[in-house]
Amino acid sequence: MTDPAAPPAADPHPRPRLVIVSACGAEVLTMVGVFAFATLLPGFIADWNLSSTQAGWIGGIVFAGYALAAPVLVALTDRVDARWVFAGGAALAGAANLAFAWLADGFWSALILRGLAGVGLAGTYMPGLRMMVDRLAPHRRAGAVPLYTASFSLGSAGSYLIPGLVAEAAGWQAAFVVSGLAALAAMPLLAWLRRHPPEQPEGAPGALLDFRPILASKAAMGYVLGYAAHMWELFAFRAWVVAFLGFALAAGGEAAAGSWWGGGGLLSPGSVATLGALVAMACSIGGARLATRRGRAGTIQIYMALSAALALTFGWLAALPYPLVALLALVYAGLIQLDSAALTTGAVDNAPRGRRGAMLAVHSLLGFGAAFLGPLAFGATLDLTGGHQTPAAWGMAFVLVALVGVSGIPALALARAPRRGTGPDAAAPH
Repeated sequence: MTDPAAPPAADPHPRPRLVIVSACGAEVLTMVGVFAFATLLPGFIADWNLSSTQAGWIGGIVFAGYALAAPVLVALTDRVDARWVFAGGAALAGAANLAFAWLADGFWSALILRGLAGVGLAGTYMPGLRMMVDRLAPHRRAGAVPLYTASFSLGSAGSYLIPGLVAEAAGWQAAFVVSGLAALAAMPLLAWLRRHPPEQPEGAPGALLDFRPILASKAAMGYVLGYAAHMWELFAFRAWVVAFLGFALAAGGEAAAGSWWGGGGLLSPGSVATLGALVAMACSIGGARLATRRGRAGTIQIYMALSAALALTFGWLAALPYPLVALLALVYAGLIQLDSAALTTGAVDNAPRGRRGAMLAVHSLLGFGAAFLGPLAFGATLDLTGGHQTPAAWGMAFVLVALVGVSGIPALALARAPRRGTGPDAAAPH
């Protein structure tokens, strides 16, 4: 254990606060296009005559691309400065979004281009985290990691808001052009960072994709498996929340009832999704801090139980007055995200020496693999239970989300038991 009386280690980079701001800002910019398709989903379903399953494929393929590319790209940060991996991912994400604006005209073209955007995301999200933590002293990481993971939620908010506003003013193609340019604009934010070679592992470095040290750690895998359950729930919700709120709005006969929820009003489906992502950002930071004080793994288990409990009922509530449904969507968005930063911080803390990239690669592979399956399974459930115009179909789809989300609770037991009283997941404050 680290001696609490020892002075804090020096930061590897002379301007640590600016490192954090640059990393978080760059991540937000690369996120603008991630949920652009989900934001505009009702229009694409109508214009391209998509089934719910096809919409789920396109909505989820970003995260399939992420999951397939992440093991290589994130593990590569154990060999090269993560800044270069991030720059390549940002360039690919920008190009994929620009190509979507010019070339997408139906299911297959959209599927391919969104998959490439997911590969770009794999080169930015976790490599950006690695780029940041490598340049920070250990005592700063517990505060910096939640800020960075919360920037994913801030980027998600922008990804609902910006494409929606641009599409309303200039069409969906313009929305993807702006998304592509935003990703490219992230690259200059990193140019000033000093070169930082990755920490070397103890003993021989091993093969690039040798994940055995990670798989052998029960504590590490507890967080990874918990993260996978969390990501299934989170991305199923984010991919379909705009469509569900649109259904609830129509079901209540309130589509034109007032400026608060009609068009671009404060409670319109797109605006609620944007606000929900902002709520999620605050909950992610606050949830991580509370988990740090109260015992990380056990507190995460409580968060997961609360989120799953709401998911069990949320999909059945479309007939309620629309403002109440919108309010519940905001509550649910916050509950889902309480555990996000805490899970990633736990994974980083439990990485074997010199294997932080491999740790984040496994974390990303399983997490974003689940993020792909969540939206797809949600859409398939809608089709199998009556279609997206059927109230019971939405209820059953969210029940599935709840069942997967609650599976993270037993997974976190792996992270909780081995470190009780001795490390960052002990019950005592630290």
